[in-house]
Amino acid sequence: MSTTDRPPVDRAGVVRAGEELDGAAVTAWLQAQGVALHGTPQVTQFAGGASNWTYRLQYENRDLILRRPPSGTKAKSAHDMNREYSVQKALKPVYPAVANMVGLCRDAAVIGCEFYVMDRIEGLIPRKNMPPGVHLTPEQNRRLCFNVIDKLIELHRVDWRAAGLEKLGKGSGYARRQIDGWCDRWEKARTWNVLPGRDVMRWLKAHVPDDVATCVIHNDWRLDNLVFDASDPTRVIGVLDWEMATLGDPLMELGTTLAYWAEASDDRFILGMRRQPTHLPGMLTRREIVDYYCAQMKLAPDNWAFYETYGLFRLAVIIQQIYYRYHHRQTRNPAFRPFWLLANYLIWRSRRVIREARA
Repeated sequence: MSTTDRPPVDRAGVVRAGEELDGAAVTAWLQAQGVALHGTPQVTQFAGGASNWTYRLQYENRDLILRRPPSGTKAKSAHDMNREYSVQKALKPVYPAVANMVGLCRDAAVIGCEFYVMDRIEGLIPRKNMPPGVHLTPEQNRRLCFNVIDKLIELHRVDWRAAGLEKLGKGSGYARRQIDGWCDRWEKARTWNVLPGRDVMRWLKAHVPDDVATCVIHNDWRLDNLVFDASDPTRVIGVLDWEMATLGDPLMELGTTLAYWAEASDDRFILGMRRQPTHLPGMLTRREIVDYYCAQMKLAPDNWAFYETYGLFRLAVIIQQIYYRYHHRQTRNPAFRPFWLLANYLIWRSRRVIREARA
């Protein structure tokens, strides 16, 4: 792709019905905090909404992003604006790919809930496919993959103590807590048409390793949470969505990252679940990513099957939790109807990894 032929950057769209934002109230609050703003903001909204709602406020002199919890949120821990804001504010001086934080509003009277505002990082965001106009060569796709993993490694090398993030996690034993937590969530989200999965859970619980290290982990590392340079779509310039960031084991994060990583040679179930264009010619395979990451981090795990199985099982739970809400008519979105099949498939794939580890 020619660097002079810039593809369109990622943009927000029309605000969804029932999710309108009071731009005037936000503007007044920001100005009261000393933020200089010119004009009336053009308010648009980014697609999604399963997690926190995300809006763009485009002023004459400032391009801002606002994040707030979904309407009706009860558990603050699930959509904690203060935590998400504070993590990014602490990381920004030592990890430049984080957006610049502008302000945190804890006064629910302003728009009906807490929210925070940050500067927008302008660039490209790959989703299921590359953005329109982005056609990379196999060599460029390969470089993109290395840049993505290098940016993850950079995060894992952050000195979290010096950044003041000691309270972000719960200390050692992260792997054990994750296995116990996700097994409990699976049991609570099971429906009659999904596999019990008890053999997978037993195996995971019996093979939990000690944490290889403690570092800042993003916990949702996918291409659609990264911003790429429009002039060089292989270069990562921003990392978004820090809602689940914590202190934890870096190999656990790598396992969850690769559960989303579809390869061109994968079967139709994996390719059908694909949320990022990692199947394109030149993209690294999961095995290549593991080898590269471990070489750079000087790690030599002899039990990679555990981390791979954990990533697959965790994704199965996430998908089943969504299906559970559909099954019990808590949501009517027809896209969720086949999710029980995907959950079953991920349990089956977890079993395959375990069988291969035993061979």
